[in-house]
Amino acid sequence: MSKQRITALGLALGFTLSSAFAAPGKAPTNPATDNEAHIEQAMHNPKARAAGKRAAFLCVYCHGEDGSSVQENIPNLAGQNPVYLLTQIQKFGDGRRNDEFMSGLIKALKEEDRVNMAVYYSTMQPKTPASSDAALVEKGRKRYLATCIGCHGPKAIGSHSTARLAGQRVSYITEALANYRSSKSPRTDPVMTTVARNLAPDDIPAVAAFLSTLK
Repeated sequence: MSKQRITALGLALGFTLSSAFAAPGKAPTNPATDNEAHIEQAMHNPKARAAGKRAAFLCVYCHGEDGSSVQENIPNLAGQNPVYLLTQIQKFGDGRRNDEFMSGLIKALKEEDRVNMAVYYSTMQPKTPASSDAALVEKGRKRYLATCIGCHGPKAIGSHSTARLAGQRVSYITEALANYRSSKSPRTDPVMTTVARNLAPDDIPAVAAFLSTLK
């Protein structure tokens, strides 16, 4: 056997042995998949919803007892996709989303409480007032279908990765879209900013009016 082949064999054997005896590493995790699994498990736990309602008592002042907001600039949590909602809760807890008040509350909650809250709110239905301006609603419907349906869906109920907009307060949607247009913190999502800037100023209240009628 040539010297070169002996050297190559030795290197290969050394690599194999070092790999075999190396300390086992922790398998990488996928937060999105983990959240789906946690939510799925909680959905089959008959006690999760009641536990989530108890954990959400700190949120009543802004988001209402059933997830329908009691303040104009606060979003409804009722009916949100539970995986999406859990992800947002976690973002407030670890700093990916910044709000001094929200972050403080979330950090005080255990992960189990966060999961149960997401399940509880997802089973509620938003009860905020709907626009009664039929012409404005129709205009908003057409603009929504032309602009927003790709991400938020035909009924605006969102998904694991996008928010439910159906049944949100007109004032909340109007303010959020205006802030996306101007990239005003915390509305700095690049996709939403692009979408909002493609809306005419009078499209925003129309889209908001349409969304308020969906349940």
